[in-house]
Amino acid sequence: MRFDLTDLKLFLNVVEAGSITAGAERVHLAVAAASTRIRNMELELGTSLLHRERQGVQPTPAGRTLIHHARLLLQQAERMRGELGEYADGLKGHVRLLSNTNALTEFLPEPLSAFLSTHPHVNIDLEERLSDEIVAAVCDGKADIGIVAGTEDVSGLEVYPFRVDRFVLVTAATHRLKDTQRIAFADLLEFDFVGLDRSSSLQRFLSDSSRATRSATARLTASSRRSCRNPLSISVSAERSPRSRS
Repeated sequence: MRFDLTDLKLFLNVVEAGSITAGAERVHLAVAAASTRIRNMELELGTSLLHRERQGVQPTPAGRTLIHHARLLLQQAERMRGELGEYADGLKGHVRLLSNTNALTEFLPEPLSAFLSTHPHVNIDLEERLSDEIVAAVCDGKADIGIVAGTEDVSGLEVYPFRVDRFVLVTAATHRLKDTQRIAFADLLEFDFVGLDRSSSLQRFLSDSSRATRSATARLTASSRRSCRNPLSISVSAERSPRSRS
């Protein structure tokens, strides 16, 4: 199809105004030129876009479909113009960054702040995702950089270590593991746990880690780590908590 943005703007204005004459005036075209453009659009599509009546014009079913797509295309063109305009104002780069929950909350704030301070002409789109979704997005070209758990299959991608994250066990003062200095994760699976919601990336990572032996039993799930650490949670079970370090 050989439509341009002027054709689409004209068609939308003709439909909104209810006549070709009024629509042409809105986009500063002569009526004859506007009529020719719309007729060429109809010839290109092989179907009528407008019902032409004495009282004005009304879109046909094909015309209503074009209205929907024309609005989307014009909105996208305006968004593109705005983003490209940032380059004229000095913007030099745009990075799409995806991160799992733990890296986003524990590791990214400081280096991101430093990067943005030293690179004022680069914008970053940051979004929280699950690790497997991040890998898929990077593979599909929907993200430039992804930060994922080390257990993910990243075959075919260029990978660099970012941070090391260790887990520690938090228990009540009366729990029989309270004095344990070191313990394998598999040895903890006989106990009940407090954990984050099953949809969280951290909880999925732990579930995947325990699948080879037995599933961890969660007596209580919470929406945040702060909730996990309240006295009620600690008293009913053990909690797995990340201990982050660079």
